[in-house]
Amino acid sequence: MKKYKAFSKVNVFLKISGKRGNYHEIVSRFMRVNDLFDELSFVSKEKVGTNSNEFGIIGDFACKTEENTIYKAYKALKSATNSEALEKLMQTHAVMVEKNIPAFAGLGGGSSDAATYLKMCNEVLHLGLSLNELAAIGLQVGADVPFFIYGYASANVSGIGEVVEAYDEELLDFEVFTPDVKIATPKVYSAYRENFYEPIDGFATQKLKETPSKEILQSMSAKEANDLFAPALQEYKELKEHYRQGYFFSGSGSSFFKVKEKEA
Repeated sequence: MKKYKAFSKVNVFLKISGKRGNYHEIVSRFMRVNDLFDELSFVSKEKVGTNSNEFGIIGDFACKTEENTIYKAYKALKSATNSEALEKLMQTHAVMVEKNIPAFAGLGGGSSDAATYLKMCNEVLHLGLSLNELAAIGLQVGADVPFFIYGYASANVSGIGEVVEAYDEELLDFEVFTPDVKIATPKVYSAYRENFYEPIDGFATQKLKETPSKEILQSMSAKEANDLFAPALQEYKELKEHYRQGYFFSGSGSSFFKVKEKEA
């Protein structure tokens, strides 16, 4: 059965631009990490010895099926399409996930898996949904899902994740490391709102959106580039022990990254 790659991402910069109800509006540059990805495929339940009609996910996940982003993507897709073929597919097949992207890491693993699952279903079942329609369904699962639906190598992402604009630049090669610190994103955002809230203005936003990622990583510090780094350090003191000079912080963490040095 065909395998589909679900790539990870890093946030080259992540700035808060305002609030929308309980959500924070962001402006961020997402860039795909080419050498870190999960692989998804559909496998016949008969072949793997599961005859249950229930939704099946095979992979190294700590959460219950109902909490898994792939299952949430299935529910959102089912609700949007009322597809009988989708229901039938998931009664006879399970989703096999070869998991390489660490969880709770700021690398978008769960969002990428959800986006990849939606695209797989669209292709296999000939649902005929456009990328915009898939992105709208994906947004119900998580704010980062639309970026992975569109499949851009680099993009400016704003709003609560629903505005994804391709950014034309060379794809950088990243060195990524994820310390064993499980970070709860809502906790970091809450600390940001209480103690660090200082939204970026429109002029600064526009300048960042126009600046190449390489330039941003050469001219900003980790704290300047990511508004969530300071609140994450406040809430998870052990992060400080893992921080290395020259590295940047992705999402709400706990992953750090830097551009790989070119070999001479």
